[in-house]
Amino acid sequence: MRRLFDIAVSAFALLLLSPLLLVAMLAIVIESPGSPIYRQRRVGKDGVQFELVKLRSMVKNAERLGAGLAVDEDDPRILKTGALLRRFSIDELPNLVNVLKGDMSIVGPRPTVPSQVEKYDERQLGRLAVKPGITGWAQVNGRAALPWSERIELDLWYVEHRGARVDARILFRTLKMLVTGDGLYRGETGGWR
Repeated sequence: MRRLFDIAVSAFALLLLSPLLLVAMLAIVIESPGSPIYRQRRVGKDGVQFELVKLRSMVKNAERLGAGLAVDEDDPRILKTGALLRRFSIDELPNLVNVLKGDMSIVGPRPTVPSQVEKYDERQLGRLAVKPGITGWAQVNGRAALPWSERIELDLWYVEHRGARVDARILFRTLKMLVTGDGLYRGETGGWR
């Protein structure tokens, strides 16, 4: 049932939001030459790596500049268009392609980069027991503003308690988060350090 839900929601959302995606891609290219799509290796279920796709919200090769993978609210690498895309999580919409392909689910722990997973202890590897998601329990309980260890704990809680009721709560709280923008940047205490 979960896979059918993922396919139906991601296909419908991509169809419905394709004009918005095209406008966003055009705005990115006008502001910053290069591909409007950003691709990055992420770790999915059972440690299988895949290529995550999203809209590029920063200057080209941003991960090699400044703070690397860490992103703060006033980061000079963020495009003007990118700030708007990030504020409403529009930059994540291409993740729906990853959901259609089966790399991701609509709900689950956010997929992380291999260098982060390499630092997981045995218990934290339990986070990889389910498909990563576009939104998840850690996302709606503080997002990037949470310390990394706390985010992992919230994701582990989700793995142990996931089900239709929890997923519905997450989806409802995701809509609220999109309106408020809470936890979008790591701030003083959040992020992977």
